[in-house]
Amino acid sequence: MTRADTARSYGCVSWNIHRGRGARGPVDPRRIADVIAQDIAATEPDILALQEADDEDPPYGGFLDLERIEATTGLRWIHGPQDARWGPRSHGFLGSLLFVHPSFEITRLSLVDLPGHYPRGAVVAETRRDGRDLRIIATHLSLAQWLRVVQMRTLGQHIARHARMRTVLLGDLNEWRPWGGLALSPRFFGSKLRGGVVASFPVGRPMLPLDRILVDEGPDPTDLRALDSATIRAASDHRPVSARISATTCGST
Repeated sequence: MTRADTARSYGCVSWNIHRGRGARGPVDPRRIADVIAQDIAATEPDILALQEADDEDPPYGGFLDLERIEATTGLRWIHGPQDARWGPRSHGFLGSLLFVHPSFEITRLSLVDLPGHYPRGAVVAETRRDGRDLRIIATHLSLAQWLRVVQMRTLGQHIARHARMRTVLLGDLNEWRPWGGLALSPRFFGSKLRGGVVASFPVGRPMLPLDRILVDEGPDPTDLRALDSATIRAASDHRPVSARISATTCGST
């Protein structure tokens, strides 16, 4: 990819960090920061979404070194205001954290509770960069397909109440079917989501494309891949997935 291609696109990375547990062994958040510094930063992301990045029980406390992540990626953690996270000790919303390039202006930030047996949520950031509007949805959907259907319907109803703009959905969507299954159909979300698939789980020998980067307008994401290194394999049970989405076709108002 040329520099001109990079300038006309946004790099996106999504990673379920397994609450710092690693594929095996004790919790060690430093491994997460090492992967972000060594493997993820090398992809030059403009958008980074993490899942399972807060403790799994109330008060859902954060455990990551946010300053190091910002320093090594050049991205900005968007959850500074207390109404931008679950609670004062949280780093995100029910484990979903979002970082974006400082050139993105956040015009609206919403936290969306998603129904399910286990607490689930989505971070919905409406942004503007270089006169282009882009909605970023970072989430972690449930294991059961019927719950994913309800969760995607909830997200579709939420964004239908706000300005129409190009949307990127990224996160651990827990969908193993390459074609996206019922939950990712436009029947429930309200628009067609497009993007390739790459196996990202389990980390040692990935077979399932649980982690996705999808768009509803413009060209499909390009350069889709699951990152791999010895550090990644030690840090989580998922591999990070990265892709680039076109910037030149993002709608503007």
